[in-house]
Formats: sequence, C-alpha cells, structure tokens
Amino acid sequence: MSALSDGWRDGLDEVDAALIDGYQSGFPVEERPFRVVADELGIDEDDALARVRRLREQGIFRRFGPVLNPPVIGSSTLAAVSAPDDRFDEIAELINGYQQVNHNYRRAHEWNMWFVVTAGSRETRDHILTEIEERTGCEVLNLPMLTDYYIDLEFPIMNDDRFARESLDETEVSATRISENATGNLSDLDARLLVEIQGGFPLSKTPYRDVAEAIDADTDAVVSAIERLLADGCIKRIGCVVNHIVTGFRNNCMVVWDVPDDELDDRGELVGSLPYVTLCYHRPRRPDQDWPYSLFTMIHGRDPDAVDEKIDELADEYLPFDHERLYSTEKLKQTGAQYETLVSSDE
Repeated sequence: MSALSDGWRDGLDEVDAALIDGYQSGFPVEERPFRVVADELGIDEDDALARVRRLREQGIFRRFGPVLNPPVIGSSTLAAVSAPDDRFDEIAELINGYQQVNHNYRRAHEWNMWFVVTAGSRETRDHILTEIEERTGCEVLNLPMLTDYYIDLEFPIMNDDRFARESLDETEVSATRISENATGNLSDLDARLLVEIQGGFPLSKTPYRDVAEAIDADTDAVVSAIERLLADGCIKRIGCVVNHIVTGFRNNCMVVWDVPDDELDDRGELVGSLPYVTLCYHRPRRPDQDWPYSLFTMIHGRDPDAVDEKIDELADEYLPFDHERLYSTEKLKQTGAQYETLVSSDE
C-alpha cells in the first residue's frame, strides 16, 4: 500500500497505538516473541499477532523484523551527480539499474540526483562510482559516512505532531566512527541469516524458528546470531517498521552545514540529541568539487512550515554556520540494500 486515507487512525484502539509507537524497536529475541509482547500489553498471543498482521496489511507497518545497517556490514556511500534536465531520466535509469544502488532521490540543488551505493567492499563500491562517471559523463560527488551521531527513523506517530518526535524531550546519541573498509566478511551462518531476513521476519508465532528452518540451522543458534549482530551494530533494531510516509511525515529536508572540524563531535552530538533531528552524521568535505560541508542533518515532518521552522532554529541556536537546504522533490528509487552482494566475497 502506497498511501493511507486521512482517517487511517479510525478503528485503531489503545493497544494498536501501543504496538505502533512502542514496538518499533526492542522486539523480544526469543522463540515466542508475540507471547512476551501480549503479556506486556495485557492481551493474548493470538491477538498480538493478528494485530501486527492487520497493521501490516493496512500499510501502517512496512514490515516486521530487523533494520539492518549497511555501512557496518559492507562499504556504503552517499553520492550525487548534477544531471542535465534533458538527460535526467536517462541518467536516473542508468544509476537505478545497479543492484548496489538502494536509494535515489531528486533534490532541489545544483547536485540534483542523490543516491546511496552499498557494496561488499570499498573497491567494488568505488568501481561502481567510476563506472557511473564513465557511463553518464557526469562527475560523481562521493560522500561516505565518517561518523554517525544519530541515525534512526523510529518515531511516535499516534499523535498530531508537526514533525517527527515532537513529543519527545531528547534522544540518546554517541559519536560512532564508520570504516570505509567494512566488508561482508561474516560467518556462513551470519551471511545466510542476513540474506534470509533482509525483507523481514515471517509473521508467525515462531518467527525465529521459521527463519532457522528456512536456512537449515538450529533455532538457538539463530537467536544467538541475531543477538550478536545486534550487539555488533549489523542490526540496528528489531521491531515493527512504520511506513512514515503514509502516516503523514511526507516532508523532509537534508541540510548540510560547514562546521569547523574541531567542533564537529560536540556540535554533532548536541544536534543529534534534538528530538526533531532524525539523522545527523559527518561526511567529508570535497573542496575540489566546491563542496565545503561536513555535517548532515535530516528533519521529517507532516507540516513543511514546521520543517523550515526547525531548520531556522538549528541555524539560530545550534549551528551558526553556512548551510544549504536540499529538499527532496522526487523519489527515484528506494529499496533495501541487497545483502546477497554484501555478504558474498564474489560480487
């Protein structure tokens, strides 16, 4: 489902609301997770499972399962080209044709096409960027993530907030360095598991056991592997992944800031803790390509004016530096990273 009616909340009760806002992460990692959730909500296991299935069918949940972390599993980068208007569609089709390109958006800027490339190694990633330059004739701006201050699209939606997480006071942050040389060098079990669960878990009473059967593994081994992948950061969270677009957060803006290098961590952690900032990370400057910006932030909102208002607040109170606002104007491609290519030594 690509869209919900304005009355999508009609018919949802307090238990549905608790599922939607309370289980986007932290879903139990044990053989009967819906039994645990049911006990916490004061309902029975069958009801808990049926509700998640219904919310998935309605399009409120995109899927149930893990949110994987491509920069940790493989080598990932955000890239951009300046595509001429008369060739824009042609260049978008060419870039989208790469399996390793999992996001592509048109943004209102001279660099007007922004896409993510995630591969099993830095060498493969950079080869793809070089090939895109050669095939399109467009210079590529290569901006790998260097530090993650806060990245999570988990936020309460059962409210009338103008922007994501308006009702929260703050979020926890930490400066996490990201290696460009990450590879998909995982154990055989981990590799088979990630490929199996990349699209989500089965919606059953025993999702972990079902996954174990699908990859011919022991259930306890799968549960242990998932716990380990969570601890290592390969899996960011496990829960009901909300479709934030159809629930009203249709407006977003990527803002890039020219923050002095010696202030990056302090500013990044401060800004990342603000509840209305949904993404905050450090990427390299490219002065030879007239790209002086080092800190990226994203704000998602139901109300475009509220998004602008919070960007103004960022500039006035937290980031008094030169910046540019890159509004998303068209989604060109959006899929999950293809983990077959990340976990394989042969791409």
